[in-house]
Amino acid sequence: MFNPDEGFFRRSQSSVVNYQCPRQKNCVVDRVNRNRCQYCRLQKCLALGMSRDAVKFGRMSKKQREKVEDEVRFHRAQLVRPQGAAAPSHSTPQPTETSPDSSVFDHQQQPSSSNQHVSYINSGYTYNGDLNTFTTNGYTYTPQAIQFDLGSTDYVDSTTFDPQQQLEAIPDANSLLITVVPPGPITTNSHLELLTKTLTEAHTRTCLYTSEQVAEIMRKPPDVTAILCYKSMDHEQLWLDCAQKLTNIIQQIIEFAKMVPGFMKLSQDDQILLLKAGSFEMSVLRMSRYLDPVTNLVMYGETMIPSEAFTTADTSEMKLVNNTFETAKSIAELKLTESELALYSACVLLSPDRLGLKNVADVQTLYQAILKALKYELEQTHKLPYKGDVRVFDVLMAKLADLRDLSILHMETLAKFRCSAPHLDFPALHKELFSIENM
Repeated sequence: MFNPDEGFFRRSQSSVVNYQCPRQKNCVVDRVNRNRCQYCRLQKCLALGMSRDAVKFGRMSKKQREKVEDEVRFHRAQLVRPQGAAAPSHSTPQPTETSPDSSVFDHQQQPSSSNQHVSYINSGYTYNGDLNTFTTNGYTYTPQAIQFDLGSTDYVDSTTFDPQQQLEAIPDANSLLITVVPPGPITTNSHLELLTKTLTEAHTRTCLYTSEQVAEIMRKPPDVTAILCYKSMDHEQLWLDCAQKLTNIIQQIIEFAKMVPGFMKLSQDDQILLLKAGSFEMSVLRMSRYLDPVTNLVMYGETMIPSEAFTTADTSEMKLVNNTFETAKSIAELKLTESELALYSACVLLSPDRLGLKNVADVQTLYQAILKALKYELEQTHKLPYKGDVRVFDVLMAKLADLRDLSILHMETLAKFRCSAPHLDFPALHKELFSIENM
């Protein structure tokens, strides 16, 4: 469970503060978004049991605190365990919250919890232990032993849990690999549906705005003042503003990647390579959520603005702007569901043909499983051809090359701009992912 910051809670009690929520007092508070709304952050502290009196009069001893924590874990296990199930033979340690770090090179993480006991009850499915056993509606299915060993890493998934949204805990994405990516040429529909559900939750948890919030902003008339403000920015200001907003999206994409089954089991070098190669492409996919293909306006900040707001005198920059809008629009016109967009994003992330991959076979196995899930999902929701006899799945596969070309154009345009403005300081994560050395 995510701890919204004891230090913040103490500071909130040490002075006269009056936090206000700019939305509906239901903001998502997790390790990435916690600074967006101080009001909801404080409310979550209180909901988790942080005491105003404890701040004023002191805390309980370590021994008392450990006793309380043990009792809480015991009662949670009682609530989660299916009726009639035996008690686990060992307790599950609570994950240790680490400070958010924008770097993709963070080596100081806790050991993997992939072998810990995990219980996940959802829609009749039950998983426990190392997830070798799959139970649904009273029937038990045990897949064969997995045919490859992805090895162990020093990572722990950063899956967070927000009780206010009543989201169910996602099991360890690395252990889940055994269940959702079984060996053999055939993946059952049950596995495909589970993989789709897991990736959909990872996607929706890591989007800056929900689909409902996006629809609400799209219904509002464009903020003329905001549009004029963006149009009045000078060349360097506009670049930095775009870089910051892109970085915000990529921070969420990294969190999404950590929840993709099997990703954290890949070697650290391959994880970093896949994120560097695919982060801009995945950002364009997320941009398609914010673009209205009818008006050709995109949600930027919290208002809809036209592509003309990004006009510059540089021809290569304008080519990047126009191609980005065209690609995002073409994807928006496909009317993908959040599940389909999540699966497609995972396919882009796990592209096995990225130059420099060390363990291509491992990435290929994950990619093929997600590709099957995407095709299966599209067959349920897009039964008719998109145009002629061309199906949406075929269009998406063709778009992969367009996304690659767009990513290369972005790197070339960015490198050219950096050479002309070396004094500008881009966000740290942006510099790491889009360094000239990556070209």
